[in-house]
Amino acid sequence: MAYYQPIDDNLLSRIFRLPWIMILVIIGLGVFGVAVLYSATITNPTEANLPGVHAVRVGIAVVFLFVLAMIPLNLWSAVAYGAYFAALLMLLGVEFYGAMGGGAQRWLEFGGRRVQPSEFMKLALLLALARFYHQQLVNGPAKFYHHLIALVMIGAPVALVFKQPDLGTALMLAATGFAVMFFAGLRYWMIILTVAVGICSAPLAYFYVLKDYQRERVLTAIDPSRDPLGAGYQIQQAEIAIGSGGAEGRGYMKGTQSQLDYIPEQHTDFIFTVIAEEFGFVGSVGLLAAWCLVLGIGLAIAGRCRSYFGYLAASGAVVTIAFYVIVNIGMVSGLLPVVGVPLPFISYGGTAMMTVMAALAVICAVNLDRDRHLSLTGLF
Repeated sequence: MAYYQPIDDNLLSRIFRLPWIMILVIIGLGVFGVAVLYSATITNPTEANLPGVHAVRVGIAVVFLFVLAMIPLNLWSAVAYGAYFAALLMLLGVEFYGAMGGGAQRWLEFGGRRVQPSEFMKLALLLALARFYHQQLVNGPAKFYHHLIALVMIGAPVALVFKQPDLGTALMLAATGFAVMFFAGLRYWMIILTVAVGICSAPLAYFYVLKDYQRERVLTAIDPSRDPLGAGYQIQQAEIAIGSGGAEGRGYMKGTQSQLDYIPEQHTDFIFTVIAEEFGFVGSVGLLAAWCLVLGIGLAIAGRCRSYFGYLAASGAVVTIAFYVIVNIGMVSGLLPVVGVPLPFISYGGTAMMTVMAALAVICAVNLDRDRHLSLTGLF
């Protein structure tokens, strides 16, 4: 199918047609993140520069968003398979030549700089699956063997990332992949069968697949008091901080847990504890409402797209972003095991921010070209 209708494609028109409400909320979250980081690091002189660095990264990420959002949807589709196989080769390279750090082998070194291929794979897998299903769905509903091929596409990077080990990223890749399969029309009996197999295999995975420290994290999430000065310390302090915030919080820069540095890594993965303590239940709900607005706009854009590729790419991007938010808040609250997933635009760190910005750029690109049909190959 060629595109059915001429569309004004000049740069100014594309800029005006961006989902500005979503973009402004994202910029607001970035600014809020700088303020929270300032409160979280003000008592530690060695971290005094982190809010400034974060502000610069937010600015770069916003520019990154605008540049990627201007890329036509057919080009996103054109590079999907190439990006997937390139990321897969890089993950294989990590297996044999990867650099070590913190007991894990997750990086490749190029010219003295480290690159984490699993971050590239988050977007590459999403695009590759969207293009694969697009090529099937234009001819009718996906067949069972199509889903089996998709499972192989998902399983290969998940296995390589899990072996690094990086449980959080492996789970994110699996969640994104299965989300695309679901939106592509995965039958309910297949979903029920998958859930049943997952539940039945959970004990085997716990004893024979998870490493010792990963099993410890599961036990700690269930009962942090079993090791209050060791593995459970961080979770217990986080729960104290969240509870002490009450309804309206202690006030900006007035949190006792955050200002006295009771919570390790409170400027990265556990930044939500600072928000909950200083801004309370109201502030926490406000943060969640902002993310719900972003995700809701993303799903609305996906639903209005006329191409299967755009629909699946935008839907998968929404799930990728949602995974960051849900897992981060869940693990900080003690509802999920600690797997090292940051809170986008709030936690200190640039890699996850760029990944989320790339996912948002896909949603923006889908919005700009939502009224176009794509051909069987995913090109206009």
